[in-house]
Amino acid sequence: MSQPSPNPAQAPIKGLRWWICGLLFLATTINYLDRNSLSVLKTTLSRELHWNEADYGWVTFAFSTAYALFQSPSGRLIDWLGVRISFAIALVAWSIMAGAHALAASTVGFMVVRFLLGAAEAANFPASVKAVAQWFPQRERALATGIFNSGSNLGIMLSPLTVWVAVKYGWQAAFISIGVLGLGWLVLWLWLYHSPSEHPRLGAAERAHIDSGLPPGEDKPRLPWIALLRYRQVWAFIVAKFLADPVWWFYLYWLPSYLEKQRGLTVLGSASMLIIPYLAADFGSVFGGYLSGALIRRGWRVGPARYAAMLLCAVCMPGAIVAVMTSHFWLALGLISLATAAHQGWSANVFTTATDLFPSRVAGSVVGLGGTCGALGGMLMTLLVGGTLQWTGSYVPIFIWAGLMHPLGLILFRLLAGPDLHSVVMDKPLDLTKNNPALLAGGALACLIGGGVAAVIGFNWQFFVTATKSANAPAGGLTAMTGVAVIGLILIYAGLSHKNARD
Repeated sequence: MSQPSPNPAQAPIKGLRWWICGLLFLATTINYLDRNSLSVLKTTLSRELHWNEADYGWVTFAFSTAYALFQSPSGRLIDWLGVRISFAIALVAWSIMAGAHALAASTVGFMVVRFLLGAAEAANFPASVKAVAQWFPQRERALATGIFNSGSNLGIMLSPLTVWVAVKYGWQAAFISIGVLGLGWLVLWLWLYHSPSEHPRLGAAERAHIDSGLPPGEDKPRLPWIALLRYRQVWAFIVAKFLADPVWWFYLYWLPSYLEKQRGLTVLGSASMLIIPYLAADFGSVFGGYLSGALIRRGWRVGPARYAAMLLCAVCMPGAIVAVMTSHFWLALGLISLATAAHQGWSANVFTTATDLFPSRVAGSVVGLGGTCGALGGMLMTLLVGGTLQWTGSYVPIFIWAGLMHPLGLILFRLLAGPDLHSVVMDKPLDLTKNNPALLAGGALACLIGGGVAAVIGFNWQFFVTATKSANAPAGGLTAMTGVAVIGLILIYAGLSHKNARD
């Protein structure tokens, strides 16, 4: 790895990689503060802009759609441009979009800015995971990921502060203030962040901890993006995200109403009780990342260490099933908090497996692919949860589902990724001249299911609107199923023979 020329005027920063981890934590905090501000300001915006529930649903739907669509292209762009420039572009874009909420005066206006906000914020996790891969040795990556990922919970807990700003200065000021926070972070980012091979403040002691840096020009992906789908290890990551991410979406969006409707709390009481599961999630994120790293430092191989941490998290998730069955409130809340902690510990390790299995130069692309499928799973979950509650009025089937997805995800991940999580060798030519039957079959099945269900929704639109008492549910279903069909087409394209290429 090429060494930057020493500069006597710029003394090395002690523990530089952890300062960078702190910046990633702050970015994730701002990201979730930004996206959650709409929900806490819902009452104010509904009164000021005369929204009904359908209007609010369309606005949130616009964000979710963009967030799902732009995860994969964001990841690829990050691999091409590098973390420093691409993350800066994303922060500028989402900060501008946050402030632009102040200019929106209608439902359509909010839909536009929320869509653009979702598109820009999709870069956060691919960029952060790639930065961790470049700056941290393998034994520390899960802990660093757990630390920056815990910013998501802090952002949610801090979001009520936007209500105070809105009451004191108006709702427009609340959104503008979040945009200003993002731009303030940008100044710190541009001052502190460079790749390990170019950083002028990286000392010799710190450099000894970094085993993943590449010289400029050698860290760009050369393998066609679509060819990544030919690696079964990519599918291990995708499946884990698709199954487990919707569980977090469920807790994020439905836990407040569950505490109110099923446990008898007031709106204020529910909001105050939510601090407990979110604090637990912060602890779980950091501890889950620490655990696998600690096992590696004790001499465990990377694969068994990650699997041990993921297994511990997975076996905690079925506690949610007991939570919905018990009549004891504090036992239920404790088990739900255990589940939120376990999910975030799981996430810290699953994100890290993307860098265990693949070189850092394609880490953004891999995380982006998984993020798209995780977000798509979240959209499908929204439909399933809403439909279940609409037709049964019971949370029991939903909590059972939420308790089983992580154990199932671990089994499938283990089957696809193998026991040792050996890094994929991408220096050998990948033969793209032959058809891939598995991708072709999977793509055809996805097209059949997605296209078929989308057609059913389209031809029976009014029925679904009447059944769900909202146009949001069929719109979400149509979009999600169209997304499944599009993914099917992408799989078919990836499975067809192409000109030989190598990474």
